[in-house]
Amino acid sequence: MTSDSEVAEALLAHARGYLRAIEDGATGDRLAAFFTADVVQEEFPNRLVAAGARRDLAALLQGAERGHAVLRGQTYEIVNEVQSGSTVVLEVNWTGTLAIPIGALPAGGQMKARFAVFLEYRDGRIARQRNYDCFDPW
Repeated sequence: MTSDSEVAEALLAHARGYLRAIEDGATGDRLAAFFTADVVQEEFPNRLVAAGARRDLAALLQGAERGHAVLRGQTYEIVNEVQSGSTVVLEVNWTGTLAIPIGALPAGGQMKARFAVFLEYRDGRIARQRNYDCFDPW
């Protein structure tokens, strides 16, 4: 029998691994392995996606590919993490190094954001993701 603390640590480890995989540039099957086939990701309105977005697995994977054209690299610093039941919440400081200019930021410049991400799990994989992104001014 698996204890609640073992389940909690497994979910937190999965969430940390997910962010590390994104940092490492994961795409395709490597990235898809973190999600259920019917995953839904919601990105609430922010400076880059003014209307917000709702994505399925295919759109998530396409977004990761597009991200490689925009970013040279990115880092995720977990500030806080909370697990309750089948949900993990991460508070994160994100830094992206640009491959292309965006607004007043040149290629090679850094874009920063603070965000919270809610990851709901089913069968050990992310079934629903909600992002609340707050970008620093540029």
